[in-house]
Amino acid sequence: MNHIVTVQDAVTAFAPFMEPTDAELDDIEREAPLIDAELELLDVQIALLDRPLSGLDERRLRRATNKILAARCEVTNRLGEVREGDAA
Repeated sequence: MNHIVTVQDAVTAFAPFMEPTDAELDDIEREAPLIDAELELLDVQIALLDRPLSGLDERRLRRATNKILAARCEVTNRLGEVREGDAA
């Protein structure tokens, strides 16, 4: 009888070299406001799936979208500052 086995490592088995680096963690920290804004927009969209939009719902959706745009600008500006600092 032939046994079928996987040739890949287990998903939960992490070697020390597979952990995120300090630079990757810093990038995640820098993008945290954008991630939070995107989650807020997703929450609003989920809440509005099963009902028609009211005036208040439209404002909530617009605010969440504007918050994402502001967070993207902030992350982009921070990225530019970091890169300029690295070049100096």
